[in-house]
Amino acid sequence: MSTENLPGWKDLPAGGLILEPGNAENLETGEWRSSRPIHDKQKCINCLFCWVFCPDSSIIVEDGKVVGIDYKHCKGCGICARECPPKVKAITMVPEGE
Repeated sequence: MSTENLPGWKDLPAGGLILEPGNAENLETGEWRSSRPIHDKQKCINCLFCWVFCPDSSIIVEDGKVVGIDYKHCKGCGICARECPPKVKAITMVPEGE
């Protein structure tokens, strides 16, 4: 890899500035995940607690119903599974690779 066209340290913005708004959508952070949520449509009551609490907006909702999980951006934090009502347990966490 040639380093001729790469910016030098003086060319980078100071202080970790985000110069392009909305650029997080382009970063597929799902590769960091060690466990992933599995959504069971049969059990789900569509309370949307998982959608409200997901810090990465990885719960896919259409017409007020959970239809899936965006695994490209889900980091596997498990908040969705924790917030799912205990009597429902529509989201469970499993180790990545299972």
